[in-house]
Amino acid sequence: MCLAIPAKIIEVQGDVAKVDFGEGVLRDVNVMLVDAKIGKYVLVHAGYAIQVIDRKAAEETLQLWNEILKYEETSTDAFQS
Repeated sequence: MCLAIPAKIIEVQGDVAKVDFGEGVLRDVNVMLVDAKIGKYVLVHAGYAIQVIDRKAAEETLQLWNEILKYEETSTDAFQS
């Protein structure tokens, strides 16, 4: 299964953009496949922005990811107790 994570474009220099995945996680990704503009959201897979998405969809997806991670964290804690 492949996963693509939403990120906000912070800076663009040629085919590389600095994106923000939230909570201080910044990465450089290749944006040659999309029309990258500062402030827009993209789906990132394996270091490449593969699609531009709207802010609402990005925020909803990030919220779901946070819920999954929170659930996983509490489940892991329960097993370790």
